[in-house]
Amino acid sequence: MMNYPEIIEKELMNCLPQGDERNCLLEKCLVDSMEYSLKAGGKRIRPTLVMLFSKACGGSEESALPFACGIEMIHTYSLIHDDLPCMDDDDLRRGKPSNHKVFGEDIALLAGDALLTHAFSTVLSERAISLVGADRAVKCGKILADLAGMSGMVGGQVIDLISEGKKVPIETISEMHMKKTGALLAAACMMGAVCGGADENTVNYAREYGINLGLAFQIMDDILDVTSSEEALGKPIGSDKDNEKSTFVTLLGLDKCYNLVNEYTEKAINSLKNINANTDELKDIALKLSERKN
Repeated sequence: MMNYPEIIEKELMNCLPQGDERNCLLEKCLVDSMEYSLKAGGKRIRPTLVMLFSKACGGSEESALPFACGIEMIHTYSLIHDDLPCMDDDDLRRGKPSNHKVFGEDIALLAGDALLTHAFSTVLSERAISLVGADRAVKCGKILADLAGMSGMVGGQVIDLISEGKKVPIETISEMHMKKTGALLAAACMMGAVCGGADENTVNYAREYGINLGLAFQIMDDILDVTSSEEALGKPIGSDKDNEKSTFVTLLGLDKCYNLVNEYTEKAINSLKNINANTDELKDIALKLSERKN
C-alpha cells in the first residue's frame, strides 16, 4: 500500500509558492500561514479516500492527486477557522499552537480564505484537467462546492454554533454531523469515484460510504473528547462540555455511542458491496477509524 500521507504532503507543498518565488512575495506571511497548517500532519483521510476510490473505480491514484490536495485544503481551512476565538477558541491543533496563535487572528482568517479558494484553483487547474479530462474535473469541482458549502460542511458548522448552550434533539446532532463531517468525507469518496470514471450509481454508493464513515468518525470524536487525553489527541479535550454542547455522548451515553460507531461502520462497509471492484483498502480504513484512539 502506498504511503498516502507522505505523497499527499509532498504534493500539497508543490501547490504553494516555494523558495525565491515565495520570498519575493509581499504576502509571504500568508503563504507561510497556509503552509504551517497544511504541514501540521493529521491522518489525511479525505485525500486518501479520493485516491483509493479513483483506483477502485478504474482510474489511478496519481491522476486523483490534484483533487486529493483540493479537498485537504478545504479541510485545513475549516480547522484554521474552527480554532479562531469567534468559533471554538482552541489554542492547540495536532499538538501545535493553532494557526492564529502563531500568525495572528487576521492572517489566520485570510489563510483559511486563501486555502478555500486555492482548493478550487487546484481542482480546476490545467494539470487536473490533463489528468482526468475537463468533464470529470468540473464534476469534482461541483461536488466539492456543494458539500463544502452552506448545504454541507459550512451548514453543519452553523448548526454546531447555534446549538451551543442548548439541549437539542439527537436528530439535530445527527444532521449537524452528516453535514459538518460526513459531507466532506462523502465529497472525497465521490470525487475519487468520478476521477476513476465511475457511473452514477457507483458515485452514489461512494457517497453512502462517506456519510456513514463520517457519522462513525464524529461519534468516536465525541467519545474521545471525554475518554482520551490532550497528549493523545493533540488538541484540548472536554471542549464540548466547556462549550455546553449537546453531543452523542451527552444524549446517549458511552455504551450506546460505541454501538453506533460499529453500526455506522458496518453500514459504510456494506455500501462497498455494491461497487464492482476491489474495495478491501476502503474496508480497512473504516475498521481502523472505528478503533482509533486519537
